[in-house]
Amino acid sequence: MAAHMHDLVARHLLAQAPPVPDPETVDLARLQFALTAGGHFLFVALTLGLALVVACLQTRATFSRSALHARMVRFWGQLYVINYAVGIVTGIVMEFQFGMSWNGLTHYAGNVFGAPLAVETVAAFFVESTFLGLWIFGWHRFNRWAHLAMIWVVTLTALLSAYWILVANGFLNHPVGHAEEGGRLVLADAGALMTNPSTLLAFGHILGGALLTAGFFVAGVSAYHLFRRTPEWEFFGKSLRIGVFLALPALLVTAAFGGVQFAELASLQPMKSAVFSQEAADMARLQAELTARFGPGDYVPSEAWTRGGGLTMLISFALMLYLGIGNVVLASVRTTLYRFRLWHLLLMASVPLPYLAMISGWIFREAGRQPWVVYGLLKTEDAVSGLSPGAMRASLITFTVLFALLIAVNWWLLLRCARRGPVDAGLGHDDREDAEEHTHGSAAPLPLARY
Repeated sequence: MAAHMHDLVARHLLAQAPPVPDPETVDLARLQFALTAGGHFLFVALTLGLALVVACLQTRATFSRSALHARMVRFWGQLYVINYAVGIVTGIVMEFQFGMSWNGLTHYAGNVFGAPLAVETVAAFFVESTFLGLWIFGWHRFNRWAHLAMIWVVTLTALLSAYWILVANGFLNHPVGHAEEGGRLVLADAGALMTNPSTLLAFGHILGGALLTAGFFVAGVSAYHLFRRTPEWEFFGKSLRIGVFLALPALLVTAAFGGVQFAELASLQPMKSAVFSQEAADMARLQAELTARFGPGDYVPSEAWTRGGGLTMLISFALMLYLGIGNVVLASVRTTLYRFRLWHLLLMASVPLPYLAMISGWIFREAGRQPWVVYGLLKTEDAVSGLSPGAMRASLITFTVLFALLIAVNWWLLLRCARRGPVDAGLGHDDREDAEEHTHGSAAPLPLARY
């Protein structure tokens, strides 16, 4: 009787278990998530950085009553809003993948992994988007202190949103604070989950990278206008200096947190560390240990993606460090700030560097933990939905085309508004401010002899 009951239970569990996915489905699902998550990350990096820049500019404008800084808030704020709006769409689209392509992950770890995502949506994203709407439509309707408070609420909740996302991602890379009940993971220690070293170190690294991205973006756009001999020389001269003097310390902060993460890899994800360092003996030893512990399988992540991503990130950081030091020196001299056109071209060309560094760093972080989705607990092949390769291929094509269109539209809008300059900035536009600024002559062209 006991044997019969055991057989019935086993059959029930097998019936409930998701079908084993085709290897091609696994590869397509990984590629789809890599493209969509990486595409979304392009928006997040600039959004976080620009939010802090705009909030600081508005703080300066509010306290000083400077018309020039108020115009800077409107111009850079408009670019921030464009990037934020399109980025929301990419984030919503990306969320569909968890239920569609990764039901093994949600079934096994959804109680833990889904908790920070739910908090991010309710406590951070809703608050952020609500106050951003009030900030956009509240110009000249709220007093200046209330309006300033709104952009700081937007900025702080954006940072909080990024933190909760990294709580979820940190759990995948270094699962803590959980227990297993009935074959599923449940949250056992919220404090451990929220203070996960994989989360906290990544948060500092991402925050520094976001400010670095914003610094290069602001400097590049400003250099474009100075290169074209804009009459808004004071506006873009100040903006260029803001971008340059922000980028260098942001780079140092990013590198510091990245260095600590590299040091922690040996204990948190030793196989990734061994692959990056090309320690063949350590890789063989770890492969044998993991095989003995988890059964037969290949526990060595792709060297091309892991080591290639890490090296690309480090090379990009080295280039930005040399540029950052040179930029600070050149921006400190008035003559080169306004007249060194070759430098302006270099600043424009260097705008993609932070994006390259952050995307390659993300590849290093995510590809390096393979073959695990939840490190040491759930393999990728067990997390993927049991879809056919044809269905996954159709999904991949749809998502890729959609994301490519969104990225193209976003950059077309950003470049279009950036080229127009502050004169046509529609965000919070008030003719009275333009009249006041014209009276004080802050937008007057610099004489050619001094330019």
